[in-house]
Amino acid sequence: MSSRDYQLMVNALAGAARRRDAELAGAERAYQDSSAAAAGELARAEGEATEADRWAAAAAAGVLDTDRQAAQIWEQLRRVPGLRPRALGEFPEPAPVEALPRVAIPRGPDATESLADDQPSARAILSRAAERVDETLRPARRRPMPRLLLPLLPIAGALIAAATGLLASGLVTMGEAGGATASAVRAAGWVAFLLAPSAGVPVVAWAARRTLHARLDIGGVALTLLGGMAAAAALSFTFMH
Repeated sequence: MSSRDYQLMVNALAGAARRRDAELAGAERAYQDSSAAAAGELARAEGEATEADRWAAAAAAGVLDTDRQAAQIWEQLRRVPGLRPRALGEFPEPAPVEALPRVAIPRGPDATESLADDQPSARAILSRAAERVDETLRPARRRPMPRLLLPLLPIAGALIAAATGLLASGLVTMGEAGGATASAVRAAGWVAFLLAPSAGVPVVAWAARRTLHARLDIGGVALTLLGGMAAAAALSFTFMH
């Protein structure tokens, strides 16, 4: 073997060694990159699993809280006057959390917000139901009539009494005209005459409760009756003369 052939063999061996080192380095880099990517995917999966567990626990707590609130409202509803407890029956047992479908458990805040946008939450519905039951059991005390409106009560009572008196006079006049129902119409007219002085009390009380959310106390009743009695007396004096 000549020195030239030997030199070529050494060069070929050195090139093979360099290619082997380059391939080993590339394989090492690829292994490290794949290991880092796998570690990142594993960390992301663990984070998503932790987030899912947290939201699942929050959803389970919300379900239990809703069941407790529903049981309290059920017991309050059974104490509503005029409602027979037998008609309601017994409160149904809440479903265990383990039996809930997985799709019903929100996976994140976006899912909760989308559900809240479509329809009110169960807690909001139960809160409104509890307020209505509580108002039925313990009606809220209404404030009295504003003092500035008290001088208007006799006027309102007089106007309503006058209208009732005019209606009564019309009924009496129709009853005197004769007919099969003349006696009934005339009797209704005299009953309306008797009720005319106090006809403004229920109307004013309803208007105060509906528009002002206030109650008509004994003083307001007296002022309304005073106006109604004055109007009824004026109508009686007018009809007599």
